[in-house]
Amino acid sequence: MPKKPRKGKYKLKTHKATAKRFRATGSGKLVRSKGGKGHLRRNRSKRAKGQLDTVVSVEGTGFQKRVKKLLPYINKNK
Repeated sequence: MPKKPRKGKYKLKTHKATAKRFRATGSGKLVRSKGGKGHLRRNRSKRAKGQLDTVVSVEGTGFQKRVKKLLPYINKNK
């Protein structure tokens, strides 16, 4: 028995590594956390370690386009 042809559009796949690194704020801005928190923090100053906890907004339209292409459903809330 042959398969029925599919109706509608295909679902797009989310790039999971990108989904773990970026998120969207309520206003739709893309933010990311800073890297370098895996190890070797023993020798850093308290101030330098504290600065790693902040979130940074993604600057540049080229980067934003790339992230939104990898995360097609990032702004679709629930």
